[in-house]
Amino acid sequence: MKFSKLLLAAFSLSLFVSCSSDDDNTTKGAYENGFFILNEGSAGQGTVSFSTNDFTSFTKDAYTAANGGDLLGKYAQNIFFDNEKAYIISGGSNVINVVDRYTFKLIAKVDSGLANPRYGVVKDGKAYVTNANTYYSDTNPNGNTDDYVAVINLNTYKVESKIELNATGNRITLKDEKLYITEPYNSDKLLVVNITAKALETPVTIGFSSDTMEEENGILYILRAPYGDRSEIVKVKLSDKTTSTITFPESLDGAGFLDIYNSKIYYTAGNSVYAISTAATAASETAILTSNVGYLYGFAVNNNQIYIADGGNFKADSKAYVYSLTGSLIKELAVGVGPNGFYFN
Repeated sequence: MKFSKLLLAAFSLSLFVSCSSDDDNTTKGAYENGFFILNEGSAGQGTVSFSTNDFTSFTKDAYTAANGGDLLGKYAQNIFFDNEKAYIISGGSNVINVVDRYTFKLIAKVDSGLANPRYGVVKDGKAYVTNANTYYSDTNPNGNTDDYVAVINLNTYKVESKIELNATGNRITLKDEKLYITEPYNSDKLLVVNITAKALETPVTIGFSSDTMEEENGILYILRAPYGDRSEIVKVKLSDKTTSTITFPESLDGAGFLDIYNSKIYYTAGNSVYAISTAATAASETAILTSNVGYLYGFAVNNNQIYIADGGNFKADSKAYVYSLTGSLIKELAVGVGPNGFYFN
């Protein structure tokens, strides 16, 4: 009798361990534990490629594969996340595809109230997306001032309001209750939007041609590459809006991208990648690596690796490259047309 009870207890324990093990091994979807490469496309459709972190699995067109041939839209611009959802902006089609970030199955489409959407962030059930609206020309001088932020209700996936920028808006970063937006073309200002009041606050003067930016520990790091002048990194202390700069030497021509990783600023100039401490006051002229790409069009640093996208000729499929932090090539990936960004799951 005691022996039978011991057998039953052992069997129950084995079953419990087995079930627990099975639960631990469940995955949220095929696109967990990896990274996406957003491919802009040309006159045709954009795509999203995916690789697992260990490179053992790769899908060239994850969105189409997951959605029975449904098309992503033209000129894929940006992906942003909220919990288990991903939002994929296709600016040329004025649509945002909302998908499960792990299965990439389509949940909804935001397809009204947008005009050349660019970049987005999420806060408290709302998405905030910059819209380039119309572009400046001799016959459309208002193109420099008609951009706006679309406020999207993530319960209904509808644009519920707009925040007029009276400026050109592009990249967007969220910190606390404020949106920070770069004006890339015709202004020397960093736009500041109070999302509670849905209104502009006093902008910060940072210089012309601001583009990529990252926030860390209350400091916003912004890369500027003004035509005919030296590039620089502008640091904005968000608590009091004071600024300081790291001006590049003449040898670092063609600054393109910036990312922050493990308290280091990684930046590109031409096809080369450089790194300095976030506390540095001078730029490094010693490259970590120089990539043999035709046009460096996408850049990120994550997982102790450097990710570079080759825009190619924007007509044919191109490539993305993964390097170690010391510059050794780890992996080359054949992706879609015009790869422009990396996003990590």
